[in-house]
Amino acid sequence: MGTRWLAQKEDLRQHGVSLAHDGRWETAVNPDTANPRFAGDEAGIRTTCPYCGVGCGLVVSRDDHDGIRVRGDDEHPANHGRLCSKGAALGETLGLDGRLLQPVVDGGEVDWPTALDTVSERLRNVIDKHGPDAVAFYVSGQLLTEDYYVANKLMKGFIGSANIDTNSRLCMSSAVAAYKRAFGSDSVPNCYEDLEQTDLVVLTGSNLAWCHPVLYQRLVQAKKQRPALRVVVIDPRRTASCDIADLHLPLKSGTDTLLFGGLLNWLDSQGLWDKAFVERHTQGLDETLAQARWYAPSIDAVAAQCGLDAAAVERFFTWFGETERTVTLFSQGINQSSSGTDKGNSIINCHLFTGRIGKPGAGPFSITGQPNAMGGREVGGLSNQLAAHMDLENPAHRDLVSRFWRAPSLAQRPGLKAVDLFRAVECGEVKALWVMATNPAVSLPDTEQVRRALAKCECLIVSDCVAETDTLSHAAIRLPALGWGEKDGTVTNSERCISRQRAFLEPPADSRPDWWILTEVAKRMGYPGFDYEGPAEIFAEHACLSGFENDDERDFDISGLSALDEPGYARLKPQQWPLPQTRSPGTARLFSDGRFFTANGKANFIAITPRPPAHHPDQAYPLVLNTGRVRDHWHTMTRTGKSPRLSAHTSEPFVALHPQDAADVGLRDGQLATVISAHGEATLRVQLTDTQAVGQVFAPIHWNDQFASAARIGSLVNPAVDPASGQPEFKHTPVRVMPYRAQWHGFLLTRHGLVPHQASYWSKIRRDGLWHFELAGDAAPENWADSVRVQLGEVDGNVEWREFNDSTQRNYRAARIVDGRLDSLIIIGPTSDLPPRDWLVKLFQREQLTDQERHGLLRGTPPKGQEGGGKIVCSCFSVGVDTLNKAIREQGLDTPEAIGEALNAGTNCGSCVPELRRLIAEQ
Repeated sequence: MGTRWLAQKEDLRQHGVSLAHDGRWETAVNPDTANPRFAGDEAGIRTTCPYCGVGCGLVVSRDDHDGIRVRGDDEHPANHGRLCSKGAALGETLGLDGRLLQPVVDGGEVDWPTALDTVSERLRNVIDKHGPDAVAFYVSGQLLTEDYYVANKLMKGFIGSANIDTNSRLCMSSAVAAYKRAFGSDSVPNCYEDLEQTDLVVLTGSNLAWCHPVLYQRLVQAKKQRPALRVVVIDPRRTASCDIADLHLPLKSGTDTLLFGGLLNWLDSQGLWDKAFVERHTQGLDETLAQARWYAPSIDAVAAQCGLDAAAVERFFTWFGETERTVTLFSQGINQSSSGTDKGNSIINCHLFTGRIGKPGAGPFSITGQPNAMGGREVGGLSNQLAAHMDLENPAHRDLVSRFWRAPSLAQRPGLKAVDLFRAVECGEVKALWVMATNPAVSLPDTEQVRRALAKCECLIVSDCVAETDTLSHAAIRLPALGWGEKDGTVTNSERCISRQRAFLEPPADSRPDWWILTEVAKRMGYPGFDYEGPAEIFAEHACLSGFENDDERDFDISGLSALDEPGYARLKPQQWPLPQTRSPGTARLFSDGRFFTANGKANFIAITPRPPAHHPDQAYPLVLNTGRVRDHWHTMTRTGKSPRLSAHTSEPFVALHPQDAADVGLRDGQLATVISAHGEATLRVQLTDTQAVGQVFAPIHWNDQFASAARIGSLVNPAVDPASGQPEFKHTPVRVMPYRAQWHGFLLTRHGLVPHQASYWSKIRRDGLWHFELAGDAAPENWADSVRVQLGEVDGNVEWREFNDSTQRNYRAARIVDGRLDSLIIIGPTSDLPPRDWLVKLFQREQLTDQERHGLLRGTPPKGQEGGGKIVCSCFSVGVDTLNKAIREQGLDTPEAIGEALNAGTNCGSCVPELRRLIAEQ
C-alpha cells in the first residue's frame, strides 16, 4: 500500500498484531472478535461522521481507560466541533458483537479465495447465459467514494449494464432530477454559511432539528446573534424544528407545488422579480408563469387548496418577496413524493425569478440524508448516471468515459431504478443481485414484494459489516466488509465538501474493504483496469476522470486533486468542489456568474402542473401515513441500536396520531395498534399528540425484524414513484389504524438476547448490560413459571428465583438473581399495573442487590431516594423527564439555559431543547 501504511506495519508487529495478505491488500488483522483495537496516532485521528449528510468532522483518540473517545473536530468547516447525540455516542457503537467476520457461501464459512471465486463464477455464468442485464448491483450512500467508483466502473464499464442503483434513490434522487432540469447539472448551489448569512430560512419538508441537528444548531446560533433572521417551517407536522419558527405552515400533504406555484404567481403580480437576471440568464418563464396563474391564481385559492390560513400564506409570500437573502432548505418531505421533482423545481423557479442564487445567504438548498449520497452522485451511483456527473444518455459522454476506462462494453442505456429493479428480480429478469452496505428488505417501499424478490433470486450476494439483517437472511453469499473506523477513503457532504474518512481501528478477522472485494472479483472475471493498490489510487483516477476533456463544460471537476500521492491523500483536508487544476482552494457557491450547465448557459424555468399524491384516502384507508426518522436513531439501527444512550429516548416503534383520530377508533395513548395499508401491516405503540394534523399519522422507519416483531414501516408504504426521478412516495400512503387486542402485556429485562417465544408482539432495545423487551401476546401459556424458566434457560452460578403468580395466569412477576446480581426480570399484567422501567434497569448495574432492592423488585417500587429519572429526554447526559420536571418545579427553572446550567441537559448537541421548552410550558 502507501508509505504511511507500510511505515505502520513494523510497529504493529511489535505490538503482537498478525498481518494477513490477500492479493494486493495487506492489513493488520485484529484476531479478537469481541473488542475493537485502536490503531491510530495517540494524538488522535481526524475522520468524518458516518451518519447524515452534514458530514461532521471528528477527532478519534484513545481515552484514559484504553477505550475510544470521539469528539467534534473544531477545524472542520461543517461542524466547527459540534456533534449531535448520535455522533457523540459513536464510541458506544464500535464493539464487534454482531459483526460478520468470515465469508459465507451457501450456509458454510469459507476463505476469501473460495468466496471470490464463487462470486465471479456465478456472475460469469449468469452473464454468459442471460446477458449483462441479468446482473444488478444495489449499493448505498454508506459506501465511501472509492468503493462507489469501483462498483460503477465494474458494472457500467465492464459487465456492460447500467443495472446499478443505490439507496440514495430513496432520499434525494428527486432533488438531483430537479437540479438537472433547471441548471443542466446536479449542482447544489449553496454552502452551510448561507444559513448564517441569510435573513430568511424556509425549511420545507425538513425536520432539521432531528435529521440534521448540527446544521439546525448553526441556524439557532445565527438567530440568537441576529434575532431579525426569520424562519418559516412548512410541514404537515409541528416538528421540533418549529421551536425556532416565526411561522409554521401545516399544509395539506402533497400540496407543495400549489404553495410555491402560488408564491411565483404572487411575486409576479407584485413586480418582485430580478428582471435583469431573468432576461439574461434564464429561459422558459412565460409558460411557467401561465401554469402558476392557472393552478394558483390567488392567495385565497392557494390557502384553500393547501388547507392553510390565508393570512399566514400572505405573510409567507410577503416575507419571501421582501427578503433578498432567502435560503429555501428542502429535504425528504419534498423529495419522497410521486411529484418530488416538480416540487423541487417549483422551489427553484421562485429563486430564479428573484435572482436569489449564487449569492451569499440565498439559494435553493437540498440537504442530503446519507453521509456519502453526494459522493455516489459524483461517481454515477444512480442507474441513469455516468461517472463524474456525466449523462448515460449522452453519446459524447459515453464515448468519453469508454475511452478513459478503456471499456468497449460500456452500458449504452439507463438501467433499472430501485423499485423497478426489485420487481425485475421477482419476475426473473434479473438473476444475480449484489447488495452492498444497505438493507432493502427494510428500507424500500412495499417490502413484502422486496422479500419475495430476494427469496426468488437465483444468486443473491450481500456485502455487509453485520451478521444479521433482514436482507442477509436471504443471501447465498455473505461477504464481510469493513465498517466505519476500519475503512479508509473519502465522502462528500451536502455542501459539496470532500472530507477524508480515516481508519483508526484494526480490521477485525477476515473483514475487507468494499473496493478490494470488488476489484478481486473484477480481476477474476478477466476485466482489466482494476489493479488498485489502495483508495488513494482510486481517488486519483476518479479525480482525473472529472477533468478529462472538461473545458468548464461540466460542473463536477476535482482534477486539482488528481496529482495527490499517498501522503498527500492521507493529509487531504476538507475542500468544496469544483476543484479544477486552475482554481484553489475550492468554490463555496455555484452560479455566481449567472452561467449554468445547459446548452446555452441559461437556467430553465420548469412549468409545473400540480399533481396530487398517487393514492387517496378512502373509506377503507381513511388516514394518510407519513414516515421519517426519530432524533437518536439512524436507518435500520445496525449502529445506533448498539447504543443504550441512543435507544433510551425512543425505545419502541410507534405511530403518532391526533387524539381526534384515535377517539374515532377507540385508541388510547400507550395502547398497541395495528396500522394497515393495501400493502401490509405493522403493530406499533400509540402516541397521541396534537402536533399531528387530523387525518394524518406518522411512524418512524428504523425498526425491523432484528428489533421488533412487526414494525417494518416499509411494508406499509405504497410503491408509487416519481416519473422523472424514480423516487418512492414515502410521505403519503393511505392507511387505517385499529386497536391491537392482546390477551396479556408485560416487559422483560434480561442479560440474554433471546426473543420470548410467548409473545406475539415484542420490541427490544439495548440498555446498559441488558436487553429491554416490551411484550404482548394473543394467548398466555398454561403455566407462566414453567414457560419463563424454559425460555431463560440454565445459567451457571448460585441461582435465586423470586416469583409471584396468580391463579388466573393474568399476573406473573419473576426475578432471577445469579450470584447476587440481577440476571433477568419479567413482569406480566394489565398495562395500567406495569411499573416504570427506569429504576429496574438501574438495578442491573449493581454488583449485589440489597435486601431493600430485593423486596421492591417484583413490585417495581424503589426504596426512597432511589427513584429513576424517567424516560430519557437528553441523550447526551442521560437526563430523564422526571428529573427535569422535578428541577423545573422545585428550582423554578424557566428557560432551557437554566436547565442546562443545573443539569447539563441541552448543552451538548441541543437536540432536546424543543422538548425542554415543552416541559417548561407544561409545568
